[in-house]
Amino acid sequence: MGTGVRRGRRARVAVVTGSRAEYGLLRSSMLAIRRHPSLRLQTVVVGMHLVRRFGHTVDRILADGFRVDARVKMQRGDDNVLDQARGLSKGIAGMAAFFVAAKTDLVVVLGDRIEAMAGALAAVTTGRRLAHVHGGDVAPGDFDDALRHSITKLADVHLTATRQARARVIAMGEPAACVHWVGAPGLDDFRKRPARPWKAKRRSGRALIVQHAFGRSPDRERRTMTALLQAVERCGLARTIVYPNTDRGHAGILDAIEEHRQRSKNGSVEVVRSLDRGDYLRVLVAADVLVGNSSSGIIEAAAAGTPTVNVGNRQRGRERNGHSVIDVGESFDAVQKGIREALRARPLRPRTTIYGDGRAGPRIASILARLRLD
Repeated sequence: MGTGVRRGRRARVAVVTGSRAEYGLLRSSMLAIRRHPSLRLQTVVVGMHLVRRFGHTVDRILADGFRVDARVKMQRGDDNVLDQARGLSKGIAGMAAFFVAAKTDLVVVLGDRIEAMAGALAAVTTGRRLAHVHGGDVAPGDFDDALRHSITKLADVHLTATRQARARVIAMGEPAACVHWVGAPGLDDFRKRPARPWKAKRRSGRALIVQHAFGRSPDRERRTMTALLQAVERCGLARTIVYPNTDRGHAGILDAIEEHRQRSKNGSVEVVRSLDRGDYLRVLVAADVLVGNSSSGIIEAAAAGTPTVNVGNRQRGRERNGHSVIDVGESFDAVQKGIREALRARPLRPRTTIYGDGRAGPRIASILARLRLD
């Protein structure tokens, strides 16, 4: 770390975003970087954003007023067993070419997906400085956990969501002066844009369902999603179902969603390919319960005052905030029992202490502006 960047110009900071969810977390940092007098934002859009089946969410980035400086196609989204590996190689090559051509100084990646890994490898192999947001988290139920820790070892500066995550990164051998607790950027929108109620099609008890694949077979994912949806239905809740990510096995989740939608009646099911950040938070605030395995059920849901039924092992090990999360297995009975317990707890008092105060974006920009590039 140091007192500034090279004299005479602003540092070029490339923020890599590969999915709708991670863009929602990076948005506040992108705004803060764009406003900072010592920094110049470069927006690199890759991966799931460019797949039409999943909403072509690059359009949301443009609608938010950001200029897209590079588009790098990675996954095809066809759930082929080689799709992730091929996508990783395309991402590294495409982003490396952009960083060199655009004379990028700093690269920012978030989390643990292959888009972040591709951006990290492209950065370090072309001599860029690398900043990693949300390092030090733990979620051993998914192979992404290994990717996150690998990115930590590649990064020059670490921007963690919790104090415990900061301690983990330091324990991995990273210099303490380069590891900063900034809070979870996913909470920044709660501070800046208070969520208004979501106008759902049916004004009854409602569940927000966000269930992601994480490397298992499509058939296994379909069975799990079918049991989850049946449990929510049995509890008498209307359903707002958000499409999963593009990880291997997602075809099974999509099949289960379509089967459920076709046999449901009376407008009780609402299926959306993608929601922009504001709409997602409004759904979350209005929902009686979030059911699935999204990290937003652990972090943002607690701030929204919405209980979460966390299904399966994908988020196992991630730090809990208060008592808003009910961990259950993947069976129909386990999910149904968890939902009934959650409904008795709703509404919860919002809590944000573990994951910060909603000012992560400006902190991240300030830290990047102080990073020496020589």
